Amino acid sequence: MKQLLASSLLLLASVASARAASALPDVAGLVEREGTAVVNISTTQTVVNNGGAPGLSEDDSLNELLRRFQPRQQPREFQAKSLGSGFIISGDGYIMTNAHVVGNADEITVKLTDKREYKAKVIGSDERTDVALIKIEAKSLPIVRMGDPEHLRVGEWVVAIGSPFGFDNTVTSGIVSAKGRFLPDENFVPFIQTDAAINPGNSGGPLFNMNGEVVGINSQIYSRTGGFMGLSFAIPIDVALDVSKQLKEKGKVTRGRLGVNVQEMSRELAESFGLVKPQGALISGLEKDGPADKAGIQPSDIITKFDGKPVNAAGDLVRLVAGSRPGNQVAVEVWRNKGVKALSVVVGELPEQLDGSAKRSRSKQNANVGQVGLLVGELTPVQRKQLNIEYGLVVQATHGAAAKAGVQAGDIIVGIGNQNLTSYQQLAKAIEDGKTTNAILNLRIFRSGGYLFVPLKLSQSKADD
Repeated sequence: MKQLLASSLLLLASVASARAASALPDVAGLVEREGTAVVNISTTQTVVNNGGAPGLSEDDSLNELLRRFQPRQQPREFQAKSLGSGFIISGDGYIMTNAHVVGNADEITVKLTDKREYKAKVIGSDERTDVALIKIEAKSLPIVRMGDPEHLRVGEWVVAIGSPFGFDNTVTSGIVSAKGRFLPDENFVPFIQTDAAINPGNSGGPLFNMNGEVVGINSQIYSRTGGFMGLSFAIPIDVALDVSKQLKEKGKVTRGRLGVNVQEMSRELAESFGLVKPQGALISGLEKDGPADKAGIQPSDIITKFDGKPVNAAGDLVRLVAGSRPGNQVAVEVWRNKGVKALSVVVGELPEQLDGSAKRSRSKQNANVGQVGLLVGELTPVQRKQLNIEYGLVVQATHGAAAKAGVQAGDIIVGIGNQNLTSYQQLAKAIEDGKTTNAILNLRIFRSGGYLFVPLKLSQSKADD
């Protein structure tokens, strides 16, 4: 009996061990099948050094110091080389990679896994999404299969193949850590975050799901050292395919535009606008006679749906608008005055280069508004004309409730909620009236070339000195 029990326990342990082993992904077959379509990309660029330190930009302060105190030298040229990765998407030689891998390159060399080398030309490059399409003259090449990033689940295993530090066809694996990540100044791409090891040289390489389908292009890492730290970001392949298709057909990417400034919703803002939870994209500014302005969209509107798709965050709206075609008429749902309103907008075209800069000026007139910690002054007619606004109060200093709310010196208050500001008295009265009900006052502010709302809690209206 004891022997039978021991045998049973041994069998159960073997089964448990087999199940644990089978739970770990086997990527060997995937790499054998799909790895031949992954390529190494090396570039050469001619760089002119005007007497500064190699590797530093012309505008770097150290370069300026060196030029000032070193003997004047003739400009020297040298060849800068860099490495990256890519993958073949068609048998006749079209290859997808990152824009930063091939940007400004004088010469691009593509090396296949069978050691064949080709010179490549750039078909098109898009810096906003960091996607580039290049071409080599070859036929019957192995190609990757495309997957659907929408079906990716957080926690799912993924595999990256690339050339980190020039080591060709290096394979790393990990899981999907998050989806739909919007990085600072990268609002056009809902990145896939993974913990697959990505290092310099992996850029432009494919991210595979366990079916051997490409679901993303490895593009960025978060690092304090320059090497892998567990945070890697890939461009979803559906975004990249749309970009590459336009680059192939037109040589550039056309994007939609609404002509609005958008702001992320906070709990305080949601409460002040009567929303149950913080969702949607808050319109903090409008381009005069722009697509949104013509459609009747107003500052303080909260866009909750665009073209039938939900807008949960400001980044969602940026991505949906950019992905729509200029000239298309699109249905928009907004939250206004604690109710839903349906509108229709004709999408404009986003220019290739945006200049959102605007100059801020300060008045010498001072007034302390409503004891909420706001010291403001009126703008002169010339200053208002320069900023293209009818009226505004420039913030000279903040403390107390205003400072806690996030109002900053140099901000220009141009409105309260959906009403444009027309006088100092209007702001003072709104603050005094709001104190009696402990209201949240939404100040519409012009800052750094754009508009945003700042919720000012009047229940905290005593100035804290």
